[in-house]
Amino acid sequence: MKFPLNRILAITALLATSAAMAQGKPVCGLNNGKAASGEPIALGAVVGKTGPDDFSASALASQAYFKCVNANGGINGRPVELTIVDDQWNPEVAAQAAAKLVKDRKVLAMVGSSSFVECGVNAKLYAQENVMVIAGVGVPRECFFAKNYVPVNAGPRVSATVVAMYAAQQYKARKMVCVIPNIPSLGNWACDGAKDWGKANGVEVDVIAIDPGSPDATSTMLQAAAKKPDAIILNVPKGILVPMLAAAEQQGLAKKMHFVSSTPAYNFDVPKTIGSAWNGNFDIHLEFMPVESAGVDNLNWKATMEAYGAKSDPRDSFAQAGYLAARIATEALLKMDPKKIDRASVSTALRNVKGFKSDILCRPFYVGDGARHNANSSGPISQVSGNGFKQVSNGCLTAADPELNDLREQEKKLGL
Repeated sequence: MKFPLNRILAITALLATSAAMAQGKPVCGLNNGKAASGEPIALGAVVGKTGPDDFSASALASQAYFKCVNANGGINGRPVELTIVDDQWNPEVAAQAAAKLVKDRKVLAMVGSSSFVECGVNAKLYAQENVMVIAGVGVPRECFFAKNYVPVNAGPRVSATVVAMYAAQQYKARKMVCVIPNIPSLGNWACDGAKDWGKANGVEVDVIAIDPGSPDATSTMLQAAAKKPDAIILNVPKGILVPMLAAAEQQGLAKKMHFVSSTPAYNFDVPKTIGSAWNGNFDIHLEFMPVESAGVDNLNWKATMEAYGAKSDPRDSFAQAGYLAARIATEALLKMDPKKIDRASVSTALRNVKGFKSDILCRPFYVGDGARHNANSSGPISQVSGNGFKQVSNGCLTAADPELNDLREQEKKLGL
């Protein structure tokens, strides 16, 4: 049996992985040490960098991986040019950013995007222009209900559902409050997974939606405490979460009830910032395996960030997501004829992604041709411990959210 040259090169690169990692060197693309110099392949990403919080870690990690790819043969000789545009958490700016990338820059795909607003604004444009988005981080509902938008992360709804399931299992919590920003298509929806699961399992979940532009941390915590919950689920960005915990501590709530969170709290600045009151008392769902895990691919992500990322680039879950998005895109592109890479063929190649494996993920990842995407719906639980975190769940938990039933059927058809 004869294998095409592209396949042979890809296999050779994979065989070199263990040797390179043993030396602490990142493994990327063809891994041949030769800088790519052919015609660039234009890709784009939209991020919410300036606004309530800096939400650009995903695209920065994608950029680091593509730099590594370009230093190691590129896409069969062709370098990748990733253009990152800030949507400023503003829907109008998000629309302009996508138009600039899709119509002016004529990108072939979007990779590593992370935004609270751009999915809903731009999903229709991506479908009309046949542009596939392998986003690092999807947040609002539209990110998970669009044919051309494929988040690598689990999303805030799945994350809140899993951590609610854990609180009920670990702490016997039967009444919870879920706090969420009232961003359109995020507020309520992102907490409704926990609420719907709770209805089927004898757990009451109330939802408090807050203004992300001017959140009143003290008022929110007092409102949540007034409902007398066993657990409070914080489903908010890190920049909002830290003041919420400070207010909860000030009101003496830290030891009266359990506090849990979706993934944004999993940032190594958080334990030091929130202080000792939360040691052993703050559990977080991770959309990926812990950043300190010793899997080969996770170590490769770290090595890539050290070699090709800036020192200021985050090394967190969202950076893991951007790295994975870039790897998924790179592996799909490497299977293509470099002379026949255009938007249509790239979209087809990305839809054909099936069974992508990484030790950063709990389960194999897929894209497929479905009407929507939420392949990642699992993750472990970690707890604040001293100035860091420790994993407290036994392996990965999978969200029992009724909204995922259609995707479970799709996975059966794909043999996953």
